[in-house]
Amino acid sequence: MKYYVVIDTNVLVSAVLKSHSVPGSIVELAFDGPIIPILNEAIEKEYREVLSRPKFHLPEDLIEGIMSTFHKRAIYVDAEHLDVELPDPKDLVFYEVVMEERKEEEAYLVTGNIRHFPNRPFIVTPREMLDIILRDQDFRDE
Repeated sequence: MKYYVVIDTNVLVSAVLKSHSVPGSIVELAFDGPIIPILNEAIEKEYREVLSRPKFHLPEDLIEGIMSTFHKRAIYVDAEHLDVELPDPKDLVFYEVVMEERKEEEAYLVTGNIRHFPNRPFIVTPREMLDIILRDQDFRDE
């Protein structure tokens, strides 16, 4: 089973800083597993800019490897602008991309800032997304 997932930048940063974590598992599954990352050029640009911040002290080759893997694995969508107000306007692109993908496939937005988005069942925390995947695996194994 495939899971189409928009990964919020905060989840990616958490995964990179602490790979043996729930966000780390989400990104690992996106790089080599059932998660198909969904993004657009604006999200890709934000990923690169945030990971390149000096406070994270991430080597350039690590950032390039991450971005290269996203580029190979991801589905890129042209998202329609939505007239929705969110607490952080920079989060709008993630919501627009997940809503665009949901026109074609069941898709999720995985974020650590769940309160920044409308209360929708497809906007989930990393733990909730991992639980969905594990639950589906359990049903297939029975």
